[in-house]
Amino acid sequence: MSGGNVNSKQTPKTERPGVSVVLPILNEERYLFDAINAILAQRYEGPLEVILALGPSKDKTNEIAAQLAAQDSRVHLVENPSGRTAAALNRAIAASQYSIICRIDGHAEISDTYISDAVHVMDETKAVNVGGIMAASGVGAFERAVATAMRSPLGVGAARFHVGGKAGPADTVYLGVFNKEALLSVGGYDERFTRAQDWELNFRLRQAGGVIWFDPNLVVTYRPRPNLRTLSKQYFEYGRWRRAVSRNHKGTINFRYLAPPVTVAISVLSIILGATVNSFLFLPVGLYILGNLVGSLVIGKDIKEKIMLPAILATMHFSWGVGFITSPKKLI
Repeated sequence: MSGGNVNSKQTPKTERPGVSVVLPILNEERYLFDAINAILAQRYEGPLEVILALGPSKDKTNEIAAQLAAQDSRVHLVENPSGRTAAALNRAIAASQYSIICRIDGHAEISDTYISDAVHVMDETKAVNVGGIMAASGVGAFERAVATAMRSPLGVGAARFHVGGKAGPADTVYLGVFNKEALLSVGGYDERFTRAQDWELNFRLRQAGGVIWFDPNLVVTYRPRPNLRTLSKQYFEYGRWRRAVSRNHKGTINFRYLAPPVTVAISVLSIILGATVNSFLFLPVGLYILGNLVGSLVIGKDIKEKIMLPAILATMHFSWGVGFITSPKKLI
């Protein structure tokens, strides 16, 4: 795990607000134990509870969750029969008792001062949601290569919660620590969204006059997908649901979101025209391939990463782009 302290005067112990940590849980057998223990090990002097919204997992996730709840009275379990993330979060929030909601995932880990630092930043900035960096960190060689792609502008663009940057107002942050009253006032998470529910919620919070605050000292360790198939599915869903957000909230698309679908369209057109009209028209797709290869050599940390990254980057770009282009209007 990695993280950082926000170096300023902390609120006295008697004034520390209670924090409810909510997690949507589905098939998290591999990481759940470490994720929950990182939360329970927080150096936070106020009241703390952990609420796991359990979906219909196909592994031993729910058994592990029951064991964690039996070992620590701060851990509570609620049922989420649909298995959908937004529904899980709303159920956990409804069961919470404290004024601050900290959203964490079952495959993420936080530093032992994450909650204390986040509450302090919220108090200083008066933001309705504060968050920081999605610090992708892999276990095996493939996951480490995906993590490199996810922390590079070449893979995901220049979003600060991926690549870092200065503290300040932001469109969205990774996960987040919320003012519960503000979160409930906009209706909580929109359960129509399977993906992109965080971005969509933060948009509504901003529309209501709230501030979303990014702080690079708030670091959450994220575990990437373990193979190309699951990575492709993940980014395909990202793309199709980001298109759904853009339909629901006009004017929320920028070049960063359009880059993958434009790349897909140009590459496909280049291949078709190059094969049927003139081989010179293979140039656009050739330039993409060349840029991908050179970029992989630059950002790869070792020879294995340099070899794997071209396929990983192309999978991320094209899956997101195809998902965006093919996203049906009836998705919501």
